[in-house]
Amino acid sequence: MAPRLKERYQKEVVPALRKEFQYSSTMAVPRLRKIVVNMGLGEAIQNAKLLDSATQELAQIAGQRPVITRAKKSIANFKLRKSMPIGAMVTLRGDRMYEFFDRLANVALPRVRDFRGLSTRAFDGRGNYTLGLRDQLVFPEIDYSKADKVKGMNISIVTDARTDAEALALLRHLGMPFRTETPRQPGGGTAEVEKAGG
Repeated sequence: MAPRLKERYQKEVVPALRKEFQYSSTMAVPRLRKIVVNMGLGEAIQNAKLLDSATQELAQIAGQRPVITRAKKSIANFKLRKSMPIGAMVTLRGDRMYEFFDRLANVALPRVRDFRGLSTRAFDGRGNYTLGLRDQLVFPEIDYSKADKVKGMNISIVTDARTDAEALALLRHLGMPFRTETPRQPGGGTAEVEKAGG
């Protein structure tokens, strides 16, 4: 069975965006391409166990086994050598991507403490959006008692929209909780989401 968000995209979002942006065909309507979840762990240099728990937690959140990311070059000040494992990332496409987006927008983000909506200024000018979560515990899949340390993550939502305005409309229609503010000029940064938990 197709994820409910995918069905909603086809039945509600596509017609709404066609009307809003006057697309000539359904194929011109922007869509989600992939979602990349990246957990950088600088402390993994001193503590290898931290990487194991991070990959396990990321697998629970994403429903897919993460890839270990390694250092591209050595940095003496950080006691970092080339090819050392320093994080974990997962790239979601297809049904898993829609399911993750659904959980992120409707379950995880509303659990963030003092959450007042996402900034609309973190688009990169090419229709992609990146947000930073400071705490993995906003995802209900993570067992609070087993989490050894608070780990942040970056979530990049890649769309094939040509402009930020089209990407914003797409994500808004899909249920992303944005604040109402004017989008900034291209080249925005990462939207930082406040820490969750009680």
